[in-house]
Amino acid sequence: VQLQASGGGLVQAGASLRLSCAASGRTSGRYVTGWFRQAPGKEREFVAAIRWGSGSPYFGDSAKGRFTISRENGKNTVYLQMDSLKPEDTAVYYCAVGDTNWGIARQSEYPYWGQGTLVTVSS
Repeated sequence: VQLQASGGGLVQAGASLRLSCAASGRTSGRYVTGWFRQAPGKEREFVAAIRWGSGSPYFGDSAKGRFTISRENGKNTVYLQMDSLKPEDTAVYYCAVGDTNWGIARQSEYPYWGQGTLVTVSS
């Protein structure tokens, strides 16, 4: 599976951005697409995920109430809509794909990773 993340950029606090993660190659309805982010000097953290088959979403604490996640199965693409962005959302955002039931928020559950897209939120 190959992943292409896009949509990052420089925005002001309170603005919105939509990230996209397009998958190609051997895909499966069992897969989960997860979004993780890594801020400068910090560890990578879980942001959100969605199951390809059911569309069930999952959110990390930092994303609850502000971010939504959706998928367009016909295009093998997952979107992360980020609203009310804050400076602390500044990070490189990575999308990843895995086949996991219980480890949605664990990086080790995702064998396929995209290249990352930079989101910078100015105050």
